[in-house]
Amino acid sequence: MIIIGELINSSRKNIKLAVENKDVAYIQEIAKKQEAAGANYIDVNAGTRVHDEIEVLSWLVKIVQEVVSVPLCIDSPNPLAIDAALKLHKGQALVNSITAEKDRYDQLLPIILDNNACIVALCMDETGMPETAQQRIDVANRLADGLLGAGIKPEDIFFDPLVKPLSVDVNFGNEVLDTIETLRKQYPDINITSGLSNISFGLPNRSDINQAFLVMCMTKGMNSAIIDPLDERMMSLLVSAETALGKDKFCMKYLKYQRAKTNK
Repeated sequence: MIIIGELINSSRKNIKLAVENKDVAYIQEIAKKQEAAGANYIDVNAGTRVHDEIEVLSWLVKIVQEVVSVPLCIDSPNPLAIDAALKLHKGQALVNSITAEKDRYDQLLPIILDNNACIVALCMDETGMPETAQQRIDVANRLADGLLGAGIKPEDIFFDPLVKPLSVDVNFGNEVLDTIETLRKQYPDINITSGLSNISFGLPNRSDINQAFLVMCMTKGMNSAIIDPLDERMMSLLVSAETALGKDKFCMKYLKYQRAKTNK
């Protein structure tokens, strides 16, 4: 599983305050904890900083890369902010995200290519957020055609089927599961990720739903997730599910994880 740690986001109260106060030590500590917990990418998002997002996102990239060895996920709806952040990033970053909306696609694709970045491809176009699995798959096919045709390697693409809240429609989870299953069969070498916690928005005890849905998505072929890696129960289920699905040779990851828990 490719884990994208989601905690450095200016929409979170503690990060919002840390950004406002330029609390470098706090943000760096959150980054280090996520890496230590198993994150393969550290997401950085300053999207709530409407008037100075470019500067703040670039600052986050700089201070986080000072203390972690894993690459970052540059998370922004603003192509200019993404471009500035990528120019500062050391190594190959992941960008979240491109869509099939023509204006956004046309602005972002050259930036991705110029910086040799990996890309999250969100299954959405000008018609808005998809309702059904088939709508998601249709958008994913168009995105795959364009991105692969532009020379981006399949392993550098991360489909995001767009998880929507069960509190709005109880069938939204099934639509995502069907999407993942189909995309995994069609594109065995393209990654599939998701902003998993959206599934539980508006519900109590959200972590219960998030944890159950993570395992369900993994059984359908999802091999990445945007999650809180400091959620020990979530990480325990993730490692256990990988092992149960035959993705863990000789159960080595599981055994290593359990030893680490015992030694805490």
